[in-house]
Amino acid sequence: MQDLVIEWKEDGTHLYEQIYQYIRDEIRRGKLLCQEKLPSTRSLAEYLQVSRSTVELAYDQLVAEGYLEAVPYKGYFVARVEELYQMETAPEAGITSHEQAGSFSRADAGGDCLFLSDAACASKAALDDSSAAVPVQIDFSPNAIDMRNFPFDLWRKVNRNVLNLNNRDLFLPGDPMGDLSLRRTISRYLHASRGVTCRPEQIVVGAGNDYLLMLLRYVFEETITAAFENPTYPRAWKIFQLFAGEVVTVSSDASGICIEELEKSGAQVVYVMPSHQYPTGRMMPIGRRTELLNWAAREKERYIIEDDYDSEFRYRGKPVPSLQASDAAGKVIYMGTFSKSIAPAIRVGYMVLPEVLLERYRQKCACFSCTVSRVDQAVLEQFLDSGAFERHLNRMRKSYSRKHEALLDGLKPFFRQFDLSGENAGLHLLLTDRVGRSEKELVDAARRQGVKVYGLSSALVGAAVPEAVCRATVLIGFGGLTEDEIRDGLERLAAAWLIEKRL
Repeated sequence: MQDLVIEWKEDGTHLYEQIYQYIRDEIRRGKLLCQEKLPSTRSLAEYLQVSRSTVELAYDQLVAEGYLEAVPYKGYFVARVEELYQMETAPEAGITSHEQAGSFSRADAGGDCLFLSDAACASKAALDDSSAAVPVQIDFSPNAIDMRNFPFDLWRKVNRNVLNLNNRDLFLPGDPMGDLSLRRTISRYLHASRGVTCRPEQIVVGAGNDYLLMLLRYVFEETITAAFENPTYPRAWKIFQLFAGEVVTVSSDASGICIEELEKSGAQVVYVMPSHQYPTGRMMPIGRRTELLNWAAREKERYIIEDDYDSEFRYRGKPVPSLQASDAAGKVIYMGTFSKSIAPAIRVGYMVLPEVLLERYRQKCACFSCTVSRVDQAVLEQFLDSGAFERHLNRMRKSYSRKHEALLDGLKPFFRQFDLSGENAGLHLLLTDRVGRSEKELVDAARRQGVKVYGLSSALVGAAVPEAVCRATVLIGFGGLTEDEIRDGLERLAAAWLIEKRL
């Protein structure tokens, strides 16, 4: 490894990205073997004549994606990564090099957890009874976003531009799958930001992921068994209960959904959020992603629904590629929205169908009209194409990153009583109690101080409670709050939970 020679690119790619790509590719090709030790960050930095922080960024990204393991006091080692899928095929017909280029950022699915388990509903009712008289001053909602920085003036300008074009066609019925020009733009965006490889013709545009999930009932057989992690996004679970033959839960570990249990479940379809799982905030490493893709490839009618939830906001390292980017067998249905990256009211989601399912969709769903108005589609297309979206998303990343750091800094005194997880990405993190309190006790005590936090039980589905979530855990969201509100909320929580202010 000390003899590695990187031909530095002069195309603007950051040095740490080039180091990351080189080591990743060496692992994929089997040149670096499982448990092989890598040079220390200091020695590799000296060898390559780059800063140590550059090497650290590359190593951190490789650890985040599951290619490397960091062993305290020993160093970095190659993780077990077998039978990697590699996208070595040429670009699909219809995608030009111009369409693949671009400098978009990321977007994915999101939404409120409206459907609670029976236990969560009972807990919520008890909470409402005991704390209804206390007004909520600080709401740590995991689903809130910051609308203070929304470019209202620019959005109005784009609307005027679209309407001033006197394009009468915008007021006529459009393509049921969404206007092709918007789908081309989304295709370029997904390829540049998430590594998704697709033709514009594979994309279906709809008013949110709820609608797109319901369309899948006509694509799948009605007798399918669908599998979900637990906890998960309850809204999707509820939608599948409306049309699937059976909906089952599969337990998870630190790497994500358990493949052996998934195999035993008899499921043909599995719903996962590999880049930022809701609500745990966990990222599925490359080894488990490969196992999941292998599971789908073993049977003709097995498919993976990838909800790319909350993956546009990452505060350490570069964005983690989508699962679809590694899918060589056409088994991943990729789904995302602009709800978190622009605004929930935009109500524009998109679904990328594998070629086999695309033909089935055309046969069965051609009678459905697109649920997003053509004017809104044109506004979104112009917002994306003009570069305004990328600039807005970069501003939001910086804003959320500051809030994330303020939250982590303010939580330091809490670490005597809580374990922290789900940090460094998304718009919420999790605190798990270590001193024996129940979730209801934590939520009620916070409410009495005028603070609203959210129990993990609200994302539990089905009858069984996974052993991994038995300890009381609360979600702390920060997207919709200012830094001052975050600090105020933490002061109130410290009083509610009897937190000593000194470490």
